[in-house]
Amino acid sequence: MKVAQLSGSPRVNVGKKDAKALRDAGQVPCVLYGQGTQTHFSVKDLAIEKLVFNPDVFKIELDIDGKKTEAIIQELQQDPITDRVMHVDFLELNAKKAVKVALPVRLTGSSRGVMAGGKLMQVFRRLKVVGLPGDLPEAITIDISKLRIGQSVRVGDLETEGLKLVDAKNAVVVAVKMARGASKAAEIDDEDED
Repeated sequence: MKVAQLSGSPRVNVGKKDAKALRDAGQVPCVLYGQGTQTHFSVKDLAIEKLVFNPDVFKIELDIDGKKTEAIIQELQQDPITDRVMHVDFLELNAKKAVKVALPVRLTGSSRGVMAGGKLMQVFRRLKVVGLPGDLPEAITIDISKLRIGQSVRVGDLETEGLKLVDAKNAVVVAVKMARGASKAAEIDDEDED
């Protein structure tokens, strides 16, 4: 999992007026939940937006007034119109306690079905997994080179060592569908070559 660093300042007052004043000053109010306590702090909005508007998932090294902890983003509140980050909840990581994270799905290879004119459809961009922080990879990689027209990869087909997939086992992650210009003859020729 990729690592990012973020420094924050503790919040003295907690409430709507204080949060609005922070947002007006270019800060985002945050809360760190974890080992029995919660810490209220704020970070610069530009720093948090680089982590939020990114396809990757980060393990974040938080530095709040000299106290360092590792955390992940648990929940995010955004303005529905401007997409501006309004509030972030962080979850402190414990090496012995499993966490639930949505990891990005990365496709590798060139599908035979797509080369024959089929259309690649990626249904899931992220998959929810549960695992120990040390076992979490940067992404779930799927090799699509053997996919032909009409074939798909389901959640149950994926092998993830040390991780438990939360999404339904029969849910399709990626598939190659028949397109107008696709030729079934090209698919049959490919099968003869094997």
